[in-house]
Amino acid sequence: MEITYKDQTVLITGGTRGIGAEIVKAIAAANGIVIFTGTSKFHPQWLDSESKKYNTARFKYYQLELGTDRWENQIDNIISENGNISVCINNAGINRISEIDEIETADLREILEVNLLAPIVITSKLSKRMQQNQYGRIVNVSSIFGLTSKIGRSSYSASKAGLIGQTKTAALELAGSNILVNAICPGFTKTDLTEQTLGAEGIKEISKTIPLGRLAEPHEIVSAILFLASSMNTYITGQTLVVDGGYLAQ
Repeated sequence: MEITYKDQTVLITGGTRGIGAEIVKAIAAANGIVIFTGTSKFHPQWLDSESKKYNTARFKYYQLELGTDRWENQIDNIISENGNISVCINNAGINRISEIDEIETADLREILEVNLLAPIVITSKLSKRMQQNQYGRIVNVSSIFGLTSKIGRSSYSASKAGLIGQTKTAALELAGSNILVNAICPGFTKTDLTEQTLGAEGIKEISKTIPLGRLAEPHEIVSAILFLASSMNTYITGQTLVVDGGYLAQ
């Protein structure tokens, strides 16, 4: 059975690149109406060619910098302007690597606000509408580093572990309104940013630590998100799905 988002409005944060951009494209391909955010003033260039495939009404882009002044007001405006948003994918996230004795408080606050506080606030605001409609699907994009960690990831791991905890609580509180809330934990994924950061040699070394012997392709992460966020998912809530090629099974 094919997953469809026909007549559904989907909000995706951090949808301009990497996994987020692939989520936007996949939801549109499944006939969804996509509202997505990014930090750039203008929508990404790939959206122009993507829009030609579909009715351009399927896409709506908002500049939104989570953690800055007035971002909560901007979320209120996005919700009020777009009627009944039935699906939310909290994908936006940031990371700054630094060991525990070198953490800058300002960096820590920003990571926690973008990765943890923002998804909680957005879920809180959207859930009010979803409860009225007795339907909703929320997927929080966490990370394998919310379940394990690595040197220099103290702030990032704290934020992603917190997101998993919040997912469970929200799932319990919203279950009675047919709102299912789940988290997904991607492993190492082959995105432009990963390639720029690690380079070919770095990717080769990391691939050796993954049982499947390679990084995930973005569409492999997106496939899992698409199911959890769809109406085909009727009974999975409060769960954390790891998509990591077997990395955490070791």
